[in-house]
Amino acid sequence: MFQILWIILAGLVIGVLARLIVRGRQDIPLWLTVVIGIVGALVGNLIASAIGVRHTGGVDWIRHILQVGVAVGLVALVAPLWAARGGSRSHGRDRHTAGRL
Repeated sequence: MFQILWIILAGLVIGVLARLIVRGRQDIPLWLTVVIGIVGALVGNLIASAIGVRHTGGVDWIRHILQVGVAVGLVALVAPLWAARGGSRSHGRDRHTAGRL
């Protein structure tokens, strides 16, 4: 149970860091940020294992940089796709017409 909570928390932190690094506004929901962070963490771990830096002495900075880097790429890829599909709408209204009734 605690492992699932750690995965979600790590996904949140990595996803939020990735959104802060990517320039511009990302109109993606929090749940998608967490999913992107989790995927970034998993893929970053795979890359770190493949190049032999997953477990090092002290803090695994290279692994963490890889995790956030993958998440940055995913945010840069997913955010425009989410906006293009209409994912930025809230409560059934388009954000450009939300003030007009």
